[in-house]
Amino acid sequence: MSLRDWRPVPPPLPEELQASVADDDPEWFARELAVAAHPPWWLWRFLLTTVSPAVSLFGRVQVTGGVPEDLRGGPLILAANHIGDYDTFTVAAALHRLGVVPRFLATGGIMRAPVAGPMLERAGGIRVDRGTDVAAHAMRVVLVALEHGGQVLVYPEGRVGLTADGWPERGRTGLARLALQTRVPVLPVSQWGAHEVLQYANDWGKLRTALSAAWRQPALKVHVGPPVPLDDLAAGRVGDAHRARTRIMAAVTRGLVPLRAGEPGDRIAFHDPTRPVRAAAMFPGGRVPDDVPGAGPPHPTADTLRR
Repeated sequence: MSLRDWRPVPPPLPEELQASVADDDPEWFARELAVAAHPPWWLWRFLLTTVSPAVSLFGRVQVTGGVPEDLRGGPLILAANHIGDYDTFTVAAALHRLGVVPRFLATGGIMRAPVAGPMLERAGGIRVDRGTDVAAHAMRVVLVALEHGGQVLVYPEGRVGLTADGWPERGRTGLARLALQTRVPVLPVSQWGAHEVLQYANDWGKLRTALSAAWRQPALKVHVGPPVPLDDLAAGRVGDAHRARTRIMAAVTRGLVPLRAGEPGDRIAFHDPTRPVRAAAMFPGGRVPDDVPGAGPPHPTADTLRR
C-alpha cells in the first residue's frame, strides 16, 4: 500500500445508517457517516491535549467567553469568522480549552491530501466539495454528527474572508437553515490575529510569515459568545433563514469588536499584500445596528482570560 492510499480504519457504519448510502455515492461518504455517528476519535482527543499547546509557538493564544456547562456534553454549532489558514489550529486549541471537541468542515482538496486528509477525516472532518453535485453530502454528514451529539465548527462565510476592512462577510444561509432545522444551539466564535501567522497566498511567503510570527508572538484572540437567539424563527418560514443568518453574523461581528480594539475600523492593521479584496463586510467597521437581536459586545472584565 502506498502512502497516498493509507488511511486509518474507520469505525463501523451503524446499521440504521446503512440504507443512507447508495451505490452512486462517493466512496468516502460511508466512512464520514460512520465517523459522525461515533464519539470523537481517541487519537483526536489526544492530539488536542498534547499538540494543541504548540499553537502558541506562533503567538499568544488568548481565549475569552466560554461554553455553558450544560451545553458542553451535547450537540453544538460553532459559527466562526475565517481570517486565514492558521485560524483552524487556533480555534481548535481555544475550543479544547473550553471543553469542546470540534469537528471541522474542510475543503475537498485538504481531505484528498495524503496522510493529512485521512487523519482529518478520521478525526471527524467533514468534506465540502463546493460547486459539485456531491456538495449536499456534507450537510447529510453534519446532520448525523449533530444527531449523535457532535460539536461542529462552521465558517458561515464559506472561505477566508476577503473584505478590505477584515470584518466578516455576509455569509451564506446554509448554516442558518441548519440551525433552524435542527434547533441545535449556535455559539458565535470571533477570532483575530491568526491571519498574521500564514499569509493568504500559497507560496514561500507562508514560511516567511510563520517565522516572523514565531519571533513577534502576535496575540491570537478567540472569543466564544452566548448562544444566538433564534427561538422566534422557524425552518421553512419565508425570510427566517435570512434573519437567522443576520443574527449569527451580527453575533460574530459583535464579539470581534473588542478583539480589534485599537485598530482602525476601515482596514486591517496587519498588511498582507497577497490577500485580495473581493467582498464587502456585512457590517462595515464592525458597526452592528442595535435592532439586531443578540448580546452586545462582551465587557472586558466579564470574561476570564486564559493563556
